[in-house]
Amino acid sequence: MITIKPKKGDLLIAEPSIIGDSSFNRSIVLLADHTEEGSIGFILNKPLDYTIHDLIPEVKANFKIYNGGPVEQDNLYFIHKSPELIPNSIEISLGIFWGGDFDKVAELIANDQLSEENIRFFLGYSGWDSNQLDEELKINSWVVTENIYKKSIIEKDYRSFWKEKMVELGGEYSIWSNAPEDPSAN
Repeated sequence: MITIKPKKGDLLIAEPSIIGDSSFNRSIVLLADHTEEGSIGFILNKPLDYTIHDLIPEVKANFKIYNGGPVEQDNLYFIHKSPELIPNSIEISLGIFWGGDFDKVAELIANDQLSEENIRFFLGYSGWDSNQLDEELKINSWVVTENIYKKSIIEKDYRSFWKEKMVELGGEYSIWSNAPEDPSAN
């Protein structure tokens, strides 16, 4: 795959060379917004040891919480594929939506009308100021690819996602697919 100019809805795949970055090592980020002013995204494959119930006890569900990125980690964010159920959602692209009425989300979860296959929660987000992401792309920190999964990206298994993308990219990337996450442990 060839790196493309990023746009809202694309995926940023962490290059193997950013091993030392604890936030982004082996990350796959969904770009929720990308403009001249900056970019916002959510790391899709870094689950935390929390559930939605741990953070908001009134929500009686065990939906996983993911590390969305290093910015505003005391705030909860979500992406989903149910705009017809969640008012005030913002479309990212390809049937994926960001945010909306959280009280309605809690009600839908309580009534078993919203499952983990339809929504993903994050603490924090990944953010880049104007031109910052472009600079990171120039130094080969990320590979940009289209989101070929469309809205089913929410259901993607986080455990093998980065490895799968390395294999898809092929060439020297496929070698990295089998490397240990911490090379010093090899």
